[in-house]
Amino acid sequence: MERTDGVLPEEDQVLLQRLFEMLSTRVSVDPYAWDGAYATQIRQMPAGLRAMAATHYLDVSLTLDDIGWHFLNFGEPNHVKETEAGLRELGLEDLAEWFHEAYEIVLPHLPEILGSGDYLGCMEREGRMERINELTRKATELGEGCGKEVRGSAIHAAWVQYARRHPERVFAA
Repeated sequence: MERTDGVLPEEDQVLLQRLFEMLSTRVSVDPYAWDGAYATQIRQMPAGLRAMAATHYLDVSLTLDDIGWHFLNFGEPNHVKETEAGLRELGLEDLAEWFHEAYEIVLPHLPEILGSGDYLGCMEREGRMERINELTRKATELGEGCGKEVRGSAIHAAWVQYARRHPERVFAA
């Protein structure tokens, strides 16, 4: 149970660390690759752990960039599908909807952006940057109040809650 001051109890901090360790030992392929290997490998995991592996890099993107930029690094279509499904599995329906919308915005422009490296320019020219910024803001605000131990991450907070509710979907062999 989360304390009212937004700090995760120590046992939840330990659980989150255990989840990170499990993922680091079970995932050996490059999540940045566009060959589909990441999605293929995580599909072998129990449903909850699979959702965590799929959503981890979205959390990184929201911390460092924005929800649209995420697809420049992790836009391989199977990885995108796994991320959206993972958000839904974790109970993050709103975030899944925002993620899906951001993908629909960026997808038609991915070849141009990847070829030119001009994400911001392309999104501005297309009149889409304002919406990307709004989706990013919503996703970031969702994590506010989650506590510094999860770096304000609604995703990592959902991992802990999910693992407590469904250990059989996370810790199965």
